[in-house]
This record gives sequence, C-alpha cells and structure tokens, in this order.
Amino acid sequence: MNQKLRILVVEPDPARVRAIIDALNDAGWSDVKALAQMSALDRTVKEFAPDIVLIDLANPDRDTLEHISDATETSKRAVALFVDQTDDTLTQAALSAGVSAYVVDGLKMERIKSVLETAIARFKIMRQMQSELDAAKQALEDRKTIDRAKGILMRQRDMSEDAAYTLLRTTAMSQNRKVIDVAHALVTAADLLS
Repeated sequence: MNQKLRILVVEPDPARVRAIIDALNDAGWSDVKALAQMSALDRTVKEFAPDIVLIDLANPDRDTLEHISDATETSKRAVALFVDQTDDTLTQAALSAGVSAYVVDGLKMERIKSVLETAIARFKIMRQMQSELDAAKQALEDRKTIDRAKGILMRQRDMSEDAAYTLLRTTAMSQNRKVIDVAHALVTAADLLS
C-alpha cells in the first residue's frame, strides 16, 4: 500500500485527533492534516488536496452526507466515514454519495489501517469501473456518429456502407485526423445544410 498518501482527518475532539494521527503514523502514514470543523472541509480539501479523507461522525444525516460528497469530490479521492450508528437509508445514501468505506460502530484505532487500505482499494476499483464505463459510452457515441456519417455519404453519393467507411477512413488518413473527427465534421456540416 502506498505510504505517501496525504490524509485529511475530520474530527472535532483533539484527543481523538491525536489518537487517530498516532494510529496513522503507526501504520506508516505521516502526511496527515487534522480538521476540527466540518464547515471548513471544502476549503481544506482544495488547499491540502488529500488522497483520502477520514471522517469520524457520531450521527450523520443526509445533508451532511451530501456536503461530504460535494466537498471531498468523491470521484477524485477516497473517503472513509466512521459513524457510531446508522440505518439502511443513511447507509444507502452514503454509498450513493461515493463514500469508499462506511464503517458503523465508530472508529477503532486497531482497525484503521485495514479500513483505509480497503477504502483506497475500493475507490480505485470504482474509479477504474467508471473510467471503463465512460470509455464504453464514448465508443458507442462515436460509433453512432460514424454510422450517421456513413448514412449521409451513402445517400448523397449513392455508395455502399463499406465504400462510405473507406471514404471516411481515407479522408481521415489524408488529413492526419481520426475517423471520428471526420465523421463528426461531416455530420455537423450536414446538420447545418439541412
């Protein structure tokens, strides 16, 4: 596990902060910043740019979870949320908000390392899955644009689908562009002229 992580700890109790920082140091993480007030979370995240945010809350509510999600930019960093109690609705809201680890029954120092490692691993998996989903969506959109461009060429030039694609590809190569860029330009031009 990467020991060079920047960790932001959100905890109002100074004694608990010291215990958390000690546990993190014992686990090999030394780049740790503590924050006592949730209200300063947005600014501190922007300034400190942590890799993971560790938040210890007694009783979270839906508004707090939304604020955490927005402030920590859960798509950019792992968030481990430790709570004393919860219910199914809050658990679901936390997971929907992008929290990487949602641990009920509070923060126990002896399991902090394993929870953070799990949160980081889960975050990386979720980010990889999102990246793959985004790439698949983009490929589908590109395919639709290329098919539309081929359709335009087939109608305008009375050519087969293979010939239309060959023309797109040859044009792209001669202009040192991607086929999708040529297809997009053709579709845009056709939309302007229709």
